[in-house]
Amino acid sequence: MSEITTATRPPEPDFSVITTEELLAYRDAENRFRASSAMRAITGEPDPGAAIDWQQIALPGRDLPVRVYRPASSGDGEAAARTDLPLVVHVHGGSFVGTAVQCDWTNSHLAARLPALVVSVEHRLLAPDSPLANAADDGWDVLDHVVRHAVQWGVDPARTAVFGESCGALISALTAIRAREAGLELKAQVLVNPAVDVTETMFDYPSMVEYAYSPTRARPQLRLFQRLAVPPGTDTRAFSPLYADNLSGLAPALVVVPTQDAVADHGRRYAERLHAAGTSVRHSEYPGARHAFLAMPGVEPQAEAAQAEILAFLRTALAR
Repeated sequence: MSEITTATRPPEPDFSVITTEELLAYRDAENRFRASSAMRAITGEPDPGAAIDWQQIALPGRDLPVRVYRPASSGDGEAAARTDLPLVVHVHGGSFVGTAVQCDWTNSHLAARLPALVVSVEHRLLAPDSPLANAADDGWDVLDHVVRHAVQWGVDPARTAVFGESCGALISALTAIRAREAGLELKAQVLVNPAVDVTETMFDYPSMVEYAYSPTRARPQLRLFQRLAVPPGTDTRAFSPLYADNLSGLAPALVVVPTQDAVADHGRRYAERLHAAGTSVRHSEYPGARHAFLAMPGVEPQAEAAQAEILAFLRTALAR
């Protein structure tokens, strides 16, 4: 993976009629821009107190890139030598487009200020030959790998959390459920503007109607997301945490909902379901904030407040 470069943002295509070739070309161009120095004006500058690097993880049948954030060494090597850091496994949003680099601002601040090791999953993006099942496996497999190799990563596996945004929040919610089923105790899950329903009811919410085309053209993007995520023959409920049979016994959750967001009601309903199941949940709304606001501190004034809330929540959850 290349480091920050310069690039020009491509025009947004018509997602309702986009071809596979057009989607892949747009993805490549858009991700180059998201990883560029020009994008920093929107996504924010990383915390200088964190060291950032790409690593490859050998997973079953594939090698997967992860973007790793560690507290920077103070010069005496103390931070780099720590073997007891809490672990936060992060999953970026975007579904069929996106990169861990777009979340450098948030993840570097968490690494420096918790402090913690933050591992951001460069999951397989949705495409006609890569459904949500692939991305969901990437989220779980990275968590499982790092926890099983905790000594090599320098983390305390007893202090682990998952954190995701948008489609990444969907993957993180699925990961939290898989962790419970595998007997892996997570201390927290942070779900920011989560899309947690990919069934036929995905669009049956007031927020989907109100924010379908403003402030962004969300509906065509979400239609494409759904089509790629769960192709015909897929059990859509298996990838929709909102419809999980059992949401009890999960890690305490922080559900962050920007109100000017087509999937705002997904987050609200999921928080309600977690509460009803007896899982500890904090539901926090940011009035007037748009989808993906946390990754855009340069243009979204509430990003800093949300980041501070996430930091405080994780600091408490991951304390010794």
